[in-house]
Formats: sequence, C-alpha cells, structure tokens
Amino acid sequence: MSAATQPAPTTSDEEPMPTVTDPPVPGAERPVSLWRNRDFNLLWISQCFSDLGAAMSNLAMPLLVLFLTGSAAQAGLVGSAGLLTTLACRLPAGVVADRFSRRTLLVACDVIRLVVYLALAGAVLAGIANLPMVLVVTVIGAAANAVFGTAEHAAVRNLVPGAQLSTAVARNEARSYGTQLAGPPLGGLLYGLGRSLPFVGNALSYLLSLLAVLLIRRPMEQPRTEQARQSGGAAVAEGIRFVLANPFLRALLVIAAPLNMAFTGMIFTIIVSLQRSGTPSVLVGLASTIFGLGGFLGALAAPAVQRWLRLPALVIVLCWATTVLMASSAFVSTSVLAAMPLAAAVFLGPTANAVLFGYQAAITPDRLQGRVVSVIFLAATSAAALAPGLAGLLLAHLSAAVTMLVFAGLVAVSAVTATLSSGIRSMSTVD
Repeated sequence: MSAATQPAPTTSDEEPMPTVTDPPVPGAERPVSLWRNRDFNLLWISQCFSDLGAAMSNLAMPLLVLFLTGSAAQAGLVGSAGLLTTLACRLPAGVVADRFSRRTLLVACDVIRLVVYLALAGAVLAGIANLPMVLVVTVIGAAANAVFGTAEHAAVRNLVPGAQLSTAVARNEARSYGTQLAGPPLGGLLYGLGRSLPFVGNALSYLLSLLAVLLIRRPMEQPRTEQARQSGGAAVAEGIRFVLANPFLRALLVIAAPLNMAFTGMIFTIIVSLQRSGTPSVLVGLASTIFGLGGFLGALAAPAVQRWLRLPALVIVLCWATTVLMASSAFVSTSVLAAMPLAAAVFLGPTANAVLFGYQAAITPDRLQGRVVSVIFLAATSAAALAPGLAGLLLAHLSAAVTMLVFAGLVAVSAVTATLSSGIRSMSTVD
C-alpha cells in the first residue's frame, strides 16, 4: 500500500491518524475555487499583511541601528538576534500550534507585534529609541513571526480540500515572493520620509492582519485530545518521531535542507562575484530583483506546471533541472548573466514547494501539523542560515565558479534523494 493511502502509525491507541483521503473540509463534495474560498482568502490576506510588515522592518531596522549607533557591527548583531530567535522558536512554535487554538495564536501574535512596533515608532518619533529597545522589539517580533507562520501553515489543511492543497501552497509562495519584492522598497521609501514611518506602517500591517483573522469563521484545527496532557519535550519528540518514521517526510527533510542552503549560497556567491568583478551596484541590485521576480512568476505558474507533470516525476524533474541550471551559472560567474539560470531555478522552486508541502499537509494528521512543519522548517532554515558563511569560506579559497558548482552539488544530493527515495516514488494525487 502506498504512502498516499496507508494510515501513518500513531503513538496513541485511542486516536488513529487520518489518511490522505480524509477531507479537511467536512461536507464539501465539490470544492469551490480557492478564489471563492472565503476563509482561506482571509488567512492568505492576513499572512500577506504579516509578511509585508516583516519585509519592511527587515530593511528599516538595520537602517535605524546605523542611525542610532553608527556601527555596522551592531546592525549585524540585531539581524543575527532576530535570526537566532526565529531558529530557537521553531520547535516550540510547532508545539503551541498543535496544542492551542490556532486562531487565538494568530490573534495574539498580531496584537503583540502591533503593540511593540507601534511603541518603537513612538520612541523613534520622540527621540528616545536606543539599541536595547531595538533588540527587544526584534526578538519579540521574530518570536511572534515564528509562531504566526507555523500556526498559519498548520491551519491551511482545515480550510482547503485535499485536492487543492498544492495550489494553496503555491498561492502562499506567490504571496511570500510578492511581499519580499514590495516590502523592502516600501520600507526604504517610508524611512526616507521619516524614520518612524516604517514602524508605523509595520504596526498598521499587523492591524489589518488581525482584522482578517478575526473574520475567519471555520475552525483552524480539529478537536484536541491527548496532546494537551503531554509535556513540551514529549510533544516535540512525538513530532520528530513522526517525521523520521514516515518515508516521504524523511525524504522531504533531506531534499529541503540542501535546496535551501544551495539557493541562499548561490545568491550570496553571485552578488559577491559581481561586486568583485566591478559590476555597477545598480546591476547587482537588478540581479537580486531578478531572483525575486523569478520566484514570484514561478509561484503564479506552479498550478500549470503541476498539470504538465504528475507526481512523483514532477519532483524528480524539478530537482535535476535545478541542479543543471545552478551548475550552468558557474560558466558565467563574473557576469550578470549568471543570475539568469539561477532565476530559472528559482522559478521552479515554488512548484517544488507547492507539491512537497501540499503533500506533507495532506498526509500529516492535524494534531501534528504544527510540529511536523516546525521540524522541516528548522532543518531548512538552519541550512539556509549557514549558507552565507559557507559561501564566504569557499570564496576565500576557491573561485566563484567552483563555489557555485559546490552549491549545485548540494542540489544534486536533493535530486538523488528524490530519484531513489521510496517515499517520493510512492506519492500519489491527493483527493
């Protein structure tokens, strides 16, 4: 029996885990279009505002620290504090997303972020903002972002029929790339008009996100049972065991980490290579825009790409195509042309994410959604966080072309895993 139809093992004798064919939306014989799914659209809009606020603050915060301290090192410290907080909160976020009401968590995160960023805007306007205050706001915001993102991802399965999960994930990918493209320019524009304005805009984005969440009618989780009696450590361990026991989720773990590290490392390497070769800064910035635009267009095209290739061939083809595209960038490593093959690879990324994470949502029981997502996200984001350091180390001893080939080799690991994995080969269409 394939992984798509065989019930996953459970740690409880009282509650069998649902199969892939369990409908996330009870009573829906013919699912309506996602564009007419009111509750999913509200959740999507909420996360859109949330992502936009985070993208604005990611640009404005280091600019504020530079203004307050004049130190690039301290600006980097603030950025590292946010990253480390996100990583530290990944697994706990999965536990709370599975234990408490996801709607309550989303509301609480929006309220907390609204308050702290509005307070920071007020402090900047009054001229009393300082580095400790910025650090506190950064840490609180990063922790709330981790919980909000995990709860939102875990909730999708309850708002979208199984057959539409991949399409829903693709729309979420488009949202993410779109806000990454729009957020930094908007944050920079607001900062130029007034140093407090990006944080006012950030607070406003969380207010709009909060209003969207409050309008969602459908429950975002199934009734909770025994997990409420588990300790935090036991809950985390159960999520890890479930991932490691499932062939598909094990494969997803091995595929996602190298892919994220490779994409992050390749982008960093191309930017450094272009700067070293004397490429004008405007063209370096253009290369970064091309990457983001490639991902945004890829997310829009993901549903159509999924219709051209069926599972699991789609995953295997995308992984090998990404390997070849990344390797081809090495032949033009000192030119802006190096961005083009990588942009094509980024174009394919949203389709892979939509297929893999849509399938993950379908085969994971609702009571474990948050923890499974948090385990996968932790592995993927940890690998991505290491990528700039690895790229810098390689560039100190090797050419940019060889460094790019190293990252293409990492993607080849994902491609080999996808080709040989029984978990990937057993994937089937989710009904």
